[in-house]
Amino acid sequence: MTKTVEERLFRPPYLQPQSGSDRPLTVLCSLLSRADNTPLAERRRADGHVLDHAGNVIADPATDASVNAFEGNPNLNFEHWGEYWRKVHGVRFLHAEEADDRSLERLLRYDQLHRFAPGPTHTDAPPYRAPADARGELWPTVIGHIEAYRRPRWDGIAYLNFADPEDIAVVLANARVREKILPEDQAIFRDIAPVLSRQFIIVPSATGNEAVTLVKLHGRVESVSREAFQHWWLHEHAPLAAAKIGAWVKRYVQLHNIGPTDPGQPFYHPQARNIDGVTLMNFASVNDLEDFLRSAEYKLIAEDEARMGNVAASEWWTAIGMVLVNRITPERTTEVGA
Repeated sequence: MTKTVEERLFRPPYLQPQSGSDRPLTVLCSLLSRADNTPLAERRRADGHVLDHAGNVIADPATDASVNAFEGNPNLNFEHWGEYWRKVHGVRFLHAEEADDRSLERLLRYDQLHRFAPGPTHTDAPPYRAPADARGELWPTVIGHIEAYRRPRWDGIAYLNFADPEDIAVVLANARVREKILPEDQAIFRDIAPVLSRQFIIVPSATGNEAVTLVKLHGRVESVSREAFQHWWLHEHAPLAAAKIGAWVKRYVQLHNIGPTDPGQPFYHPQARNIDGVTLMNFASVNDLEDFLRSAEYKLIAEDEARMGNVAASEWWTAIGMVLVNRITPERTTEVGA
């Protein structure tokens, strides 16, 4: 007989938060793709992921979508995945089965950032345009004038905040996570790319609960080291960006990749190793984000990013944020230092 467990709430007003610190937190920013039937040539699949109904790895997910244990109807996969990740996986991940299990107390914040397909992306940004004929008039039919959809590499981010790197093992090496959550990950996620990061809060959030996030994945130009790029990004670019974001941006965070670049090390991923940093900018609405991207101020920010950033190796997209854990309110600006 199947029973259910009810979600516990680890955010205000259901718990008493603590004031934030001015020291950088450690963040595990895990880029996620859903377990779908995309051909292997188009999207990477992590070892042991995308399972059939017997729990075996599907050799080629594109061969027969119906054997996918998570969702066999490809027309429903994206919707079902988003719903399941928030409403079921989120509950399972935060369900401590033992009364003396205090491991989740080390998790200071956990957001799910679900990629929002109608929102702006680096391949389709405001101002949006509709196809028209040579006279500027609308075509009588859209058939033959529909551009191919250019999907970003990732479907979302699991954003986990910790006071210290040691706390990650306390939370993720827990027996419950190893035995019940990691096997679930293999069924619902096609790939997981962890970006182990040091977090710098440039503009702290007043509420900790903004709805919309602009996610930017940065790669550096080949002529500079990661350390040089991150120093420039924090000490030169961040002040410029903070001066230009105006009232649009409610929170601005830089995540500096401190993860491994060589195979065999914990948290190594062949795509995450090429990401030097992640920008998170939060907005009250998608309209505010669109207006920001159309502004002269954003143009200056993007031009400055291009000085040290490899535009071809970078990407950005819109996410809807859902806060499952937040023990820190209010946030404080991170002390940058020299």
